[in-house]
Amino acid sequence: MTLLLSHLLSAADGVSGGVTVVGNKTHFELKAPTAQTVELIIFENYADTAGEVLLMSPDGQGIYRFTYPADLSGKYYAYRLQSSDPASQEFPPETLIADPYSIAVATRNVYDPVAKTLILDTKFDWGNDQPVKIDPRDLIIYEAHLKDMTADPTSMAEGEGYYQKFIDRQQRGGLAHLIDMGYNAIEFLPLFEFANVEVPFKDKEAPVYNTWNPYEANHWGYMPTFFFAPESQYASDGSAMRGAWTGTRGLQVSEFKSLVKALHARGIAVIMDVVYNHVSQYDFNPLKQLGKQAYFRHDPDGAYASLSGCGNDLKTENPEMRKMITESILYWMQEYHIDGFRFDLGLLLDWDTIDAVREQAVALNPGVFLTCEPWGGGYDPNGFSDHGWSSWNDQIRNGIKGQNPRDGLGFIFGSWQGNLKHDTFKRFFAGSPRTMGGQYINPGQSVNYLESHDDNTLGDFIRLGIGKVTEETVITNRTENAKLGSTELALHKLAALSLLVSQGPIMIAEGQEWGRSKVIAKTAVPDPDIGKIDHNSYNKDNETNWLNWDDKKINASLVEYYKGLISLRKKYAALRRSNPEDIRFLETDGEFLFAFVLQPPDAETLAVLLNGDPKKSFEVLLPPGTWQVLADRKTANILDGRKLKGSMQIGPTTGLILRELP
Repeated sequence: MTLLLSHLLSAADGVSGGVTVVGNKTHFELKAPTAQTVELIIFENYADTAGEVLLMSPDGQGIYRFTYPADLSGKYYAYRLQSSDPASQEFPPETLIADPYSIAVATRNVYDPVAKTLILDTKFDWGNDQPVKIDPRDLIIYEAHLKDMTADPTSMAEGEGYYQKFIDRQQRGGLAHLIDMGYNAIEFLPLFEFANVEVPFKDKEAPVYNTWNPYEANHWGYMPTFFFAPESQYASDGSAMRGAWTGTRGLQVSEFKSLVKALHARGIAVIMDVVYNHVSQYDFNPLKQLGKQAYFRHDPDGAYASLSGCGNDLKTENPEMRKMITESILYWMQEYHIDGFRFDLGLLLDWDTIDAVREQAVALNPGVFLTCEPWGGGYDPNGFSDHGWSSWNDQIRNGIKGQNPRDGLGFIFGSWQGNLKHDTFKRFFAGSPRTMGGQYINPGQSVNYLESHDDNTLGDFIRLGIGKVTEETVITNRTENAKLGSTELALHKLAALSLLVSQGPIMIAEGQEWGRSKVIAKTAVPDPDIGKIDHNSYNKDNETNWLNWDDKKINASLVEYYKGLISLRKKYAALRRSNPEDIRFLETDGEFLFAFVLQPPDAETLAVLLNGDPKKSFEVLLPPGTWQVLADRKTANILDGRKLKGSMQIGPTTGLILRELP
């Protein structure tokens, strides 16, 4: 028996679409309230331009159905609609659209593909696999792009596709790296089926005149097309070649599940970066044909709203759109055993949808992790906290490293960002609680990070911040640029220690552990910035984004420092389970000097010393007792650290973690 959304699709639910195969019958359903007629076209082959045309029957409530007297597994289908309201359709009525509830799609790598839904048996042997249960405060998340982790030859990954390559243990990247470093969660950049090709560059005949993207590509995945289907180009039969068909056998479904199963077997939770605030802009998205007024927001002139900056904001306040979003989340949890979700531009979703997602997801898995960007036409981390969500804490990011590397440097450089001062900066170490002027009800809601896929890497931020390079520097020696000097290492280690002693879930970006640099790779694309540092690499499926695993060895000192801090955070509960009342700040003389004691109940007492001043050393009076050094400016997770009493000297750009001995 082949099932699509079997746990959701029932007459009582009034679900908007899908297909099921029961015995020797295949049932189709599509919600199209403005349609006069809906044609179902069955294709024998994915590339066929014509197929068997069948007229669907309406039920009077806007739902069209058809039952085919055979098992059509392995075949393809699409819909064609004639609407009673032509203004509700974005495309001509003869346009073929795939099912918005597709679980697998065959499509071409062009900007305007005619996608076809694959009727697929989704059975998979999960064995004893269960969701990974990790308290949010214990999370150490690795944000990564699936392909970036193994695409470069230096990863030495084996496998026929990127789902397979990631879980190959005989390599330097992928799962092997997560295990080596000790991460307990991975947050993948979007893995919904997405539009990976943009309109031709500077082609005046194209529907939009593209002057900004000479690569004509979307590499990161933030242009979703189907909310229930995994990206097919990463499967063993997938392809990123322009014009090629991909997803034709549906292997992306089982291979993505194998990826999740392998991660779970190592105790690593899987978090998906999901995009429900807009859809891809140039392809034949089915929602635009089924009812663009119903599913999309519009400005007063009737054009698509674009607070997302992506051309077509979804009307999540529409109950049908809200239902599709919640059904999508439940589907990924049930069908793929996904443990958590990060919502792109979360504030573009209405609060009723935010609440519905949390209510239904928590009912299915009380330990599900929900986080978001708390912006999108505004900024409201407090609001998400009120609704029981966590969110990315960009204030700790900007506070520790700075807002920009030109004139907005932060603590590690001996500078204050924006309105931050010594006393206000303290709240970050406590999880940014409201009692200290922060945004969150509890520390588990503050996702602390220094780098993400957006903007400069932390490594490049520091390179720019100290003047090693400028934004106009053309880098001719990639290895020398990648290698960290002593000043860079000191800044990186202070940043890492400051992050990993902060309360709340921790997120580290791919390559952050070795000060990764994104240098625009030389290709045949007419990019005038080749060789320069890249701060927005969304469009580059090349060595600009692919991780070079030789760099992990080049900057092994920093890698081992991160690895040591991760080990310490796991070992000592005080580093992740201290509430604001368990943290005692000591009096210090320096403007950029912090000293605090972490003493939660039933846990060992730790002290943290941080000096962001780039020039001054300070004498710090320690609390009574004997203290053992666990981490200093050079090494983290020191097994037999020196013993201290009374006071100690802390040098410029230095951090320490101390443990009180019994």
